[in-house]
Amino acid sequence: MLHRIRTFSAAVVFAAALITGRADAATLNEDGLHVQPWFADSFLILAEDNEDAASNGKRVAIFFEQRGCPYCKEMHTVNLAKPEVSDFIKENFSVVQLNLWGAREVTDLDGKAMEERALARRWRVNFTPTVVFLPTPDEIAKGETEVARMPGYFKPFHFLSMFEFVAAGAYKDQNFQRFLQDKFKRYEAEGKKPEVW
Repeated sequence: MLHRIRTFSAAVVFAAALITGRADAATLNEDGLHVQPWFADSFLILAEDNEDAASNGKRVAIFFEQRGCPYCKEMHTVNLAKPEVSDFIKENFSVVQLNLWGAREVTDLDGKAMEERALARRWRVNFTPTVVFLPTPDEIAKGETEVARMPGYFKPFHFLSMFEFVAAGAYKDQNFQRFLQDKFKRYEAEGKKPEVW
């Protein structure tokens, strides 16, 4: 049985690579979640993940997903299959993936350990995909717990824009809607038409 599972997993990896034309296509893990090969290999101690990311000039983004989630699949097979999206995220973020119903132990930023599903309840994550952007270590020291949240599936343009919004620190003085409006104005001034669907 284990051999069949491994064979099936290898077939999924190969098929995904053929479909996307990318060697780094998403695969399915043992929990049935789509996983990118560049996601962080984490001990799930979030304060340590945050410090490690900051020391490399990056931010932490927590992806909450679940088995059978069609929008999680689309996030991986559409959004993250676009090099301009995945390359920006890889360059600027460390992505930690959590299972909305998972039982792995996670240590929250305040040092409290709990299962993934308990952390999801604690953070009021109600559906998938949800991406939670962690504060910098300096912001955590000031009491921040998250700086932005992507509640549900966003199409590629808005998905990438949210990562740009956080990477630029724009959340400090404006909301995401204003950031998007400014981005659309820049595109218009440059004679570009964004693909928003």
